[in-house]
Amino acid sequence: MIQVRGARENNLADVSLDLPKRRLTVFTGVSGSGKSSLVFGTIAAESQRLINETYSAFLQSFMASPGRPEVDGLHNLSATIVVDQERMGANSRSTVGTATDAYSMLRIVFSRLGTPHIGTSGAFSFNLPEGMCPECEGLGKVSDIDVDQIVDRTKSLNEGAVTIPGHAVDSWPWSILVAAPFLDPDKKLVDFSDEEWEDLLRKPALKVKVGSNNFTYEGLIPKMQRSWLVKDREALQPHIRAFVDRAVVFTDCPLCGGTRLTQAALSSTINGRNIAECSRMQINDLAGFVRGIDAEGVGPLVAGLGQLLDSLVEIGLGYLSLDRPAGTLSGGEAQRVKMVRHLGSSLTDVTYVFDEPTIGLHPHDIQRMNDLLLLLRDKGNTVLVVEHKPEVIAIADHVVDLGPGAGTDGGHICYSGDLAGLRASGTLTGRHLEHRAKLREQVRTPRGQLSIKGADLHNLRDVSVDIPEGVLTVVTGVAGSGKSSLIHGYLSGREGVVVADQSPIRGSRRSNPATYTGLLNPIRTAFAKANGVKAALFSANSAGACPHCNGIGLIYTDLAMMAGVASLCEECEGKRFTPEVLTYTLRGKNISEVLGMSVAEAYEFFPTGQAHTILGRLGDVGLSYLRLGQPLNTLSGGERQRLKLAIHMAEKSSTYVLDEPTTGLHMADVDKLLALLDRLVDDGNSVIVIEHHQAVMAHADWLIDLGPGGGHDGGRVVFTGTPADLVAGADTLTAQHLREYVGA
Repeated sequence: MIQVRGARENNLADVSLDLPKRRLTVFTGVSGSGKSSLVFGTIAAESQRLINETYSAFLQSFMASPGRPEVDGLHNLSATIVVDQERMGANSRSTVGTATDAYSMLRIVFSRLGTPHIGTSGAFSFNLPEGMCPECEGLGKVSDIDVDQIVDRTKSLNEGAVTIPGHAVDSWPWSILVAAPFLDPDKKLVDFSDEEWEDLLRKPALKVKVGSNNFTYEGLIPKMQRSWLVKDREALQPHIRAFVDRAVVFTDCPLCGGTRLTQAALSSTINGRNIAECSRMQINDLAGFVRGIDAEGVGPLVAGLGQLLDSLVEIGLGYLSLDRPAGTLSGGEAQRVKMVRHLGSSLTDVTYVFDEPTIGLHPHDIQRMNDLLLLLRDKGNTVLVVEHKPEVIAIADHVVDLGPGAGTDGGHICYSGDLAGLRASGTLTGRHLEHRAKLREQVRTPRGQLSIKGADLHNLRDVSVDIPEGVLTVVTGVAGSGKSSLIHGYLSGREGVVVADQSPIRGSRRSNPATYTGLLNPIRTAFAKANGVKAALFSANSAGACPHCNGIGLIYTDLAMMAGVASLCEECEGKRFTPEVLTYTLRGKNISEVLGMSVAEAYEFFPTGQAHTILGRLGDVGLSYLRLGQPLNTLSGGERQRLKLAIHMAEKSSTYVLDEPTTGLHMADVDKLLALLDRLVDDGNSVIVIEHHQAVMAHADWLIDLGPGGGHDGGRVVFTGTPADLVAGADTLTAQHLREYVGA
C-alpha cells in the first residue's frame, strides 16, 4: 500500500488513506474537490522531490524542484511518472516525430539504407546544420509581408496611405516618410514606379533631413521586421499583435517545399520514398511502409520503430503524421503522445499518474485507452487516474471519491473501495454513475444559418455545411475527424463569434480570478468609498502592496546550487498587503479576507452592483468554489475555459464556440453546464459546442457528425440532423454509442 497520512495540500482536510500498489486506482469527485491536490500536489510531487534529492546539488540547481507538500507522512512511494494534459511546447522545431523519437529512429534507418548514401543520421535532421534547408534554416516556412495590409494603394502618403500602427498622418514616422526626397507625398501609391515601390518598402536605412535635423529613413518592411518580427509574438501589445497576424503571411519555403531539409537529404530514398514523404504519411500508413523494409543490419531498429508506430496507432493517433508540429496538438493528443513513450518501457513497479486521459476521445476510442491503462497495470505498475468518465471508473480496481463539494466544502474522502461499494455508497459520484441525460423532446427552431462552403483545411474534403443559428449545435466525431479544423478554421474571427477554449491564460503569479475578470475594480472602489481613502491601496500590485514581498505574499529565495525555496512572507504573513491597508474593512472584512473568499461566499457578501453580477456569472459557469485570489496558473484547462466563458457572457455576442466544455466536469456538474448552455440559447445566442460527451449530444437541438474515421479516413460530414434522427436511423460510430447511451 501507498500510505498517505495527514495530507493538507490546498483544500485537503487532513486526509489519510491507503492506496493498493500494482493496481488501477481512479480518483473521482466534483471539480475542486481535491483530486489533483492529492494525486499531483501530494503523491507525485513528493515522489519527484525525493528522486531529485538523489542528484548532486549542482544538477538540482537546473531542475524545477517542487517544495515539500503539506503532509505528515507518505510511505512506500515508488518512482512516479506524471503524464498530464499540458500542451507540448509551441517550439516550431518540435514535431510528433521528434517528440516520440520516431523521427530519430527513421533518420538512422535512412542513413544506413537510403540510396544514394549521403552521410550520417544528422544529414536527415532539420534541426542540425548538416540537414537543415539553408533557405528556411529547417523551419519549412518563410515569412512574407502582405503589402496590401500595410498600405492603401488608392491614397497618397499625405492622405494616410500607410496603415501600419503609429504611422498616421502628422505622426513622427509619417513625417520622416514624407520628407524623403525620393518619394512624392502627393502621388497615389497605385501610380508609383517600381523604383518608388522599392524605396517605400525595402530601402536600407539612410539619413534624411526633417526640418533642421537629420533622421534615419528605412523601408517599411525592414522597419517592421526590426521592430516587431524579431520579438516574441506574445510580448507585443494586443493591437500590434493583431496587425502583425494580419500582415505577415507564412508560405512554404520555395527551396525545400516545406520539407525543412537539404536537397541531398531529399534525394535519398528507400523503396522509392524519401524521408520527408515518410514523415508526411499518416502514421498508420507509415507503419505499413516500415514493415515492408527488409534489410540486414538494421532489423532490431526497424522492429523498434514499427512497434512505436503501432503503439501510436493503438492509442488512437494513427491519423497524425510525424511532421505534425507538436504545438498544434490538443491537450488530449499531447497526453497520448507522452503516454506512448512509456508503453514500451522495461521499467516496472513505477507509479503512473494520468490526468483525465479520455479528454478529446470519442466514446469509440475510450475502450482503447482503457486497454492501455490496464496494460500498464498488468506490467506490474501502480496506475493512478483522475477521471470523471463512467467508462473508466468501471475498470478500476480501487476508487477514491473526494468531496462532498468543492473548495472549502471538499477535501474529504467520501468513499474508498471497489466499484460495487461506490455504487451503493450514496455519494454524489455513486448516485450519478448510472445517470443518463435524455434526448431533447422538443428541439428549437433555427432563426437562420451560418454557412461554410468548400472547407479544405487539413483533412477536410471540400466540406459545405450550414450551422443553424439560435439553437444548440453539437459538432462531434472521432479524434482527428476534422471538428476543430471545421469550426475554428472557418468560424473563428467572424463578426459576432466568441471562442472560449482551454488554451493557457497568460499572466504572472499575481494574476487571479479577481484581476482577470475585472472583479477587483468594483471591490477596490467599495473599500475606498467605505473608508474614505484611494482605491489603489486595495491592489497588491499598487500602493497597498506589502513592501517586503512586493505584494506576492511569498519570498522566493535562490539557493544557487540547491533548489530555490518559496516561503511565506513574515511581514504580511502571506496576506500581500501592508498592515495599514488591513485595518480598513468593508462590513467587517479586510481586503485580504475578501480575496480569500470563494466565489459563492463573495456572491452573498456583495448582494448588489457590478461585483454581484460578475460573481453571478462565475457561479453560472460552475466556478463557485474558486477563491477570488487563487493564482491563475493553478487552474485546469476546463476551469480556464469556463473562466473565459464567464467574461464573454458580459459581451453582447451572437455566437459562442466552446471546445469540449465538459473537460474536468463531474457527471453531476454536466447537468449544470447543459442548463447554462440552454440559458445562453434562450437569451437569443447561437451556441456551437465541439464535444464527445453523450449527455451534451443528447441535449443538442442539432448534431453535425464528422468522420467516418480520423485523418484521411475523416474530413467528411457523415450526418446532420437532430439527435433523435441520429439515434433512429444513422449508422455512424457516434450513432452507435449514442443509441447505447440513451438505451434506444
